[in-house]
Amino acid sequence: MKITKLESFLVNGGLRNYLFVRLTTDTGLTGLGEASLEWQEATVQSVLHEWVEDRILGKDPFDIEQIFGDLIRDQYQGGSTVLTAISGVEIACWDLVGKACGQPVYKLLGGRARERLPAYANGWYGGARTPEDYAVKAREVVTRGYRGMKFDPFGTAWKEMSQLQMEDAEQIVAAVRQAVGDDIELMIEVHGRLSVGCAIEMGRRLIPYRPAWYEEPVTPHSLDLLLDVKRALPFPMAAGERLYMLEEFARLTALRACDIVQMDLAHCGGLWIGKKIAALCQTQDLRISPHCSIGPVALCAALHFDWATPQVAIQENFAEYDIPWRNDLVCGWNPIQHGQFLLPDKPGLGLELNEQVCAQHPYRKNSFPSLWDQRWVKEFTGGPAGK
Repeated sequence: MKITKLESFLVNGGLRNYLFVRLTTDTGLTGLGEASLEWQEATVQSVLHEWVEDRILGKDPFDIEQIFGDLIRDQYQGGSTVLTAISGVEIACWDLVGKACGQPVYKLLGGRARERLPAYANGWYGGARTPEDYAVKAREVVTRGYRGMKFDPFGTAWKEMSQLQMEDAEQIVAAVRQAVGDDIELMIEVHGRLSVGCAIEMGRRLIPYRPAWYEEPVTPHSLDLLLDVKRALPFPMAAGERLYMLEEFARLTALRACDIVQMDLAHCGGLWIGKKIAALCQTQDLRISPHCSIGPVALCAALHFDWATPQVAIQENFAEYDIPWRNDLVCGWNPIQHGQFLLPDKPGLGLELNEQVCAQHPYRKNSFPSLWDQRWVKEFTGGPAGK
């Protein structure tokens, strides 16, 4: 079996654009992947056709170690754009391999390693302005069956926060905790906003609300600063979504700079690299919760990885708080049910692209706002820009 065609499909999904990849083989099988990357979808599409395509055509999709080891070596520069292009094609190869074998991808990644796969909700707080708004929306999350939820209460903060800003953020977290009770996990997202000192001070304010984790409290590019924050606070740190090379994860795990590793399988090289990262985590007794804030194919790939990886604690889910036509972009199983993910049972990933629906939602440039300007506040959080 040889790959004979690479196609890409650029689709708008509200605040995000999705970039889907489809490979076709000389046997007629097709494999689906996703290479979405905020602000850079069209650029990743160019990389796919300018560079990856020539290196993937004619290859046997079973040869994942060699094909993608060579691609990661040959790309030379590293970084999110080229690694996302590589990841999308790698995921599509797993879809092909699963279909050729008549098996779901998770069975090829080691088989079922768990009895259940819990989800936590993200995106649920869109439009919330006040602590009371957050509380109302948080209760709705619980009614859907979720036992965990993630949110960023920090507005457009950058590096430092005034006492008033910290009080505002604390009030939001306090309102959510009071609304959902003590048994729901609260993941506090910081998006790498803060300095070490401010992250620690803000973190100490959050101790009474028992965060499940404190995510990217400082710049993701300095693991030493992350370790400083971890040592100063009594609750877990989560990080890793903006690391891309295996060597970066080797340092993260060796330092034990966080407690929950959040590699994004659509950006770090794909599922096989993800299993190598999981092995690094296993030696350091670290938990895993893959980051996934993009489209349905990336989520589906992450779920196959999760079912086959025992260190995974919980999986992020935007699917129920995204655009209403999200699942129409693909044909296949609906993976979420009452706050838990279902075990996939179809060969490959279990999804196919719905080209007609994709064509109804054309690409929109710069659809995703910066997290540090008024568009983020206006179009997503709905709250004030900060005081």
